[in-house]
Amino acid sequence: MSFVNTALQADRPIPATCAASTFETEPQAVRGQVTIHLAMRHAGARTLVLRYELTGARHLPVVLVAGGISAHRHVAANRTFSEPGWADALVGPDRTLAAHRHRLLAIDYLGADGQLDAPIDTADQADAIVQLLDLLCIAQLRAFVGYSYGALVGLQLATRHAGRLQRLVAVSGAHRAHPYAAAWRALQRKAVALGQLQCAEAQGLSLARQFAMLSYRTPEEFSERFDAAPEIINGHVRCAAEDYLDAAGASYVARTPAVAYLRLSESIDLHRIDPGDVAVPTVVVAVEGDRLVPLADSVALVEGLGTRGQLRVMRSPYGHDAFLKEADRIDSILASVLRETAEAAAADTAGASA
Repeated sequence: MSFVNTALQADRPIPATCAASTFETEPQAVRGQVTIHLAMRHAGARTLVLRYELTGARHLPVVLVAGGISAHRHVAANRTFSEPGWADALVGPDRTLAAHRHRLLAIDYLGADGQLDAPIDTADQADAIVQLLDLLCIAQLRAFVGYSYGALVGLQLATRHAGRLQRLVAVSGAHRAHPYAAAWRALQRKAVALGQLQCAEAQGLSLARQFAMLSYRTPEEFSERFDAAPEIINGHVRCAAEDYLDAAGASYVARTPAVAYLRLSESIDLHRIDPGDVAVPTVVVAVEGDRLVPLADSVALVEGLGTRGQLRVMRSPYGHDAFLKEADRIDSILASVLRETAEAAAADTAGASA
């Protein structure tokens, strides 16, 4: 069964003004926002604001980097915006995604500011990205590198707008939400709802985030980090991991509106594509022990991709969060994939000019 939206219009042509763009040679970083008009899959026609950050010289090939629902447009610190990014370890002078090698594009997901209180499909995110590419005069991405929720958005982009990217790297993301993972997220959303009923929304959101941290990581990691006897404090037992979980919840509440969390959590569960409709060469990276995206789902995705799919499997005690913690291993995969993509692009260019 195909889940492609058959009513989807063909990709819009790149504006003619793009042909006159100049080419800077020095890396630079810019932030901006664009107003888009989007026919959302479950929420009708909307006028929305999409925020982005673009780093690197204009002549370099563009790679879009997208993370989990907590990620944002600032991937890594740079000379213009020096604050830490959500993936600093993956972007640096010695990394594959270094600013002198690739131009990096990233977005704040639709709904991340808490202003869009409606069902958001991963297809909506992909369609919004295409409008952004048009407005930025980017005809095609060298690659889309997606982690977790970003992998789901990348799969939608490769299904709905295959001509806009050369290669997809999908890390810890599959063609559908696993029922076990969906059940975890449903309970997390109920924790937020219960907090709202008690006029304690922040506490509910904090608890939901703490539940999420347990699903992101593995029993092996907790055994290594928190293998200490519980304490009795003020007459109540407190386990060794509670300080860590409380800190994770408080940090999340400080930067995330509850509506954003709820709607993007739902968006993961709404996600579904037919792997056979993905029309772009795709490298699927799976992590053994990932309880949210089991290895079996990644295998099923690659099998559905056929000759367009490759599978890389990592072992890590960090489970679903391995893409954030195993920077060296992820970079090694990206180096191989992007080298192959560059070689293929060069061969295509040579063939066209022959």
